[in-house]
Amino acid sequence: MKLHLLALGRLRGAYAELCAEYAKRLTGSIAIRELSAATQKAEGEALLKALPAKAFVVALDEHGKDLSSRELAAKLQAWQDQGVNDLAFLIGGADGLTDEVKARAQFTLGLGHKTWPHKLARVMLLEQLYRAQQINTGHPYHRD
Repeated sequence: MKLHLLALGRLRGAYAELCAEYAKRLTGSIAIRELSAATQKAEGEALLKALPAKAFVVALDEHGKDLSSRELAAKLQAWQDQGVNDLAFLIGGADGLTDEVKARAQFTLGLGHKTWPHKLARVMLLEQLYRAQQINTGHPYHRD
């Protein structure tokens, strides 16, 4: 299963270094695209345009389902078992995702009940994807 991370904004410094570290640790294929646009509406259009044609879409949103690391690992495994070839995670800009983008998503994921800067959300998502892979392979990285 190929992972796609589509996000608004360009990361620099420590954020970029952490994302690169977790992306490097992930096994398989991951494509990270940083997009830019002037308005929230344009951001939504850019995200939808950048999606692979038949991608299963996961929108990150503060009102999304808050999964434990083990639950996320199980979700990823289930999507893979169901034949999902392209799994795309969408992270909006500072104002979040448009209703059109949310409507395109088959699943909405939250990162807890707190509000996180979208730059930090990208790091957190990549770390959780790596952790989920480690859980699914039985590696001791994750400890309960």
